[in-house]
Amino acid sequence: MLKKRSKPSGGRPTKRKNKIVIDTSVLISSFAFGGIPQKAVTKALKKALIVVSPPLLNEYRYVPLELFRKNKINNEQFKSLISGTAAFVSKAVVINPKKKLFICRDQKDNLVLECCLEAGADILITGDKDLLEIENLPFKLRIYTPAVYLKKSII
Repeated sequence: MLKKRSKPSGGRPTKRKNKIVIDTSVLISSFAFGGIPQKAVTKALKKALIVVSPPLLNEYRYVPLELFRKNKINNEQFKSLISGTAAFVSKAVVINPKKKLFICRDQKDNLVLECCLEAGADILITGDKDLLEIENLPFKLRIYTPAVYLKKSII
């Protein structure tokens, strides 16, 4: 359930936007390939507060370069990915995680969870199987695939 904020001057109470962290794989798929990840990112940008951290920003920058270098995306996809990521990041709030987590076997997955924890994120959108299978996190977080996130009508 969404929390209500105080009333703005002369108006009704406003609902707090969900805080969402979007994993690198979803962001890459969104801008390089489109489809369901793109629809999920678009919905999140319209309806939520997007939160990122410096380590996540580094990953957003590094992964497209690696994909292009390894010829996994073409020049057009690379350009779309760079411009789309820049526009996405310009609408995000940057936080600095203070606590290190050691929950996942892959430290790159931990950096996403650290961002979620510090931000007090409500939702993580990911396609990473390891993250999707996590149970009993030490903090409250809903972890969705892009497809599941799209099906949630109130989020």
